[in-house]
Amino acid sequence: MEVEIKLRLGSVAEGRRRLRLAGFKVAKRRVLEQNVIFDTPGRALRRRGVVLRLRSSGARSLVTFKGPAERGKHKIRQEIEFDLVSGGGPGFTLVLEALDYRPAFRYEKYRSEYVPPTGAAGRAMLDETPVGVFLELEGPPRWIDRTARLLGFREADYITASYAELHRSAGGGLRDMLF
Repeated sequence: MEVEIKLRLGSVAEGRRRLRLAGFKVAKRRVLEQNVIFDTPGRALRRRGVVLRLRSSGARSLVTFKGPAERGKHKIRQEIEFDLVSGGGPGFTLVLEALDYRPAFRYEKYRSEYVPPTGAAGRAMLDETPVGVFLELEGPPRWIDRTARLLGFREADYITASYAELHRSAGGGLRDMLF
């Protein structure tokens, strides 16, 4: 199960400063992630509240299935992920299209990943998107709450919306969220 929240930041520098002051260290340097959400022409997956995503960053391709979200103060949902062999993204796309799945939404973000100083079972991602800069915390609920407070946030700051939902609410409609 994936448990996460997003926190809106004013800038990348603010996010880096907050993480540094809390003792977080860079685990993965900044990389452009290109994401494609697949669905049927009738949007059957969206109606069920599930996501089928292909994420590419550099030579890496990652396939993710996300089940319906349990909404509360944290976003909780089943997540199944697996890596494709190097260069496998285009072939996987062809397989999906042969099964009548089509790209329904594309979005990009620059992501840096951070680990906490204590080796706790959580991680922080600093995401730069066309609709703003966000800090995503993923881990056990108590870790998320403690870490958010440590970083200077309150529960009222928690965002459980997806990037697609944030894009739509910012006036992006169904257009792709690209730089």
